[in-house]
Amino acid sequence: MTQTITKQRSSEQTADKNAIRPFHINIPEAELADLRQRLAQTRLPEKETVTDYSQGVPLKTVQQLLRHWQTHYDWRKCEARINAVPNFITEIDGLDIHFIHARSKHENALPIIVTHGWPGSIVEQLKIIEPLTNPTAHGGTASDAFHVVVPSMPGYGFSGKPTTTGWGPERIAQAWTTLMKRLGYKQFVAQGGDWGATVTEQIGVQAPPELLGIHTNMPGAIPAEIDQSSFAGAPVPSGLSAEERSTYEQLVFFYKHVYYALWMATRPQTGTAFADSPIGLATFLLDHDMRSLELIARSFDGQTEGLTPDDVLDNVTLFWLTNTGVSSGRLYWENKFAFFSPKGVKVPTAVSVFPDELYQTPRSWAERAFPNLIHYNKVGKGGHFAAWEQPKLFTEELRAGFRSLRKIPIAA
Repeated sequence: MTQTITKQRSSEQTADKNAIRPFHINIPEAELADLRQRLAQTRLPEKETVTDYSQGVPLKTVQQLLRHWQTHYDWRKCEARINAVPNFITEIDGLDIHFIHARSKHENALPIIVTHGWPGSIVEQLKIIEPLTNPTAHGGTASDAFHVVVPSMPGYGFSGKPTTTGWGPERIAQAWTTLMKRLGYKQFVAQGGDWGATVTEQIGVQAPPELLGIHTNMPGAIPAEIDQSSFAGAPVPSGLSAEERSTYEQLVFFYKHVYYALWMATRPQTGTAFADSPIGLATFLLDHDMRSLELIARSFDGQTEGLTPDDVLDNVTLFWLTNTGVSSGRLYWENKFAFFSPKGVKVPTAVSVFPDELYQTPRSWAERAFPNLIHYNKVGKGGHFAAWEQPKLFTEELRAGFRSLRKIPIAA
């Protein structure tokens, strides 16, 4: 009898851990008041001594962001947008994972899990959920429909913060497969950019039987020797095409300005100030890459092509309210993979190349990196945060990229 009771309790505990719990965001007003007080006490440095972005985020942009945060921005609007889609939490491998799960009304919709990057969050994907789940209202057909799952990575947003080491991209990839299976999906596809690309490619490497294919807008396709040479800042290797030479030069430029990543990969806990200063956190999050910084700075000057000031502050405020400035950075410390080199993905892969991405992957390299390349397209507009900046074009890329995989019957 005792053994039977023990087994029953063990089964109940397992069921509780696997439970999918509804989640609703309601930040206490006291936390918003604290944010306003901290913003009012901001101490800024003097102006930079250059007229470009070579010293980082210009003082003018920081002042504009601070002013907008204090006088125009309303977190409750972002909170309402997130709460307008179904949110849940479930425990995977001992850690609470927050995710959005929006099912399409269309029969035979394709399940997809979309992963954000750094310095991003689920805010990046909010604009694509409705077009993906309800394509007939957004220029598509019922056959373009997706069931959409958007998780917050461990240490990001409303997911749990790992208290032990070991939560690198490969473990997150395994957790995502567990999540999709727990949701009842017998087949699914995966998508990601930035860290989301690394995690998605790891799902592709692991190739669980449920996975039909992947899509990436930051492909790990740079030949290893080219990646190493560009990181060292060496002259352009011989034998490259004009397109490959251009990509090589883009990589050399980026690697010269990637110190934020090197810092988090070695000393993430030193970012303690990000838990104390909202403007300090915001400035660091804005300075991901030169082109993205230019686009963000331009938005505060009134040119809202791609992102608006509220878009930017939705993401920054989410980081602040969840105190994830440090915990998100630990993913760089955990990572053991080269960001841009091939990982050995053999599953069907779709690649979208956006013009303002860190680099534009040539088709020749994509074909070598992904032997089962089912889609390759150079998009006319958009950058590193493609889903956030250009949701319409991004949605069209996902529809086109996965269209050939819909021939396989989908079971849910």
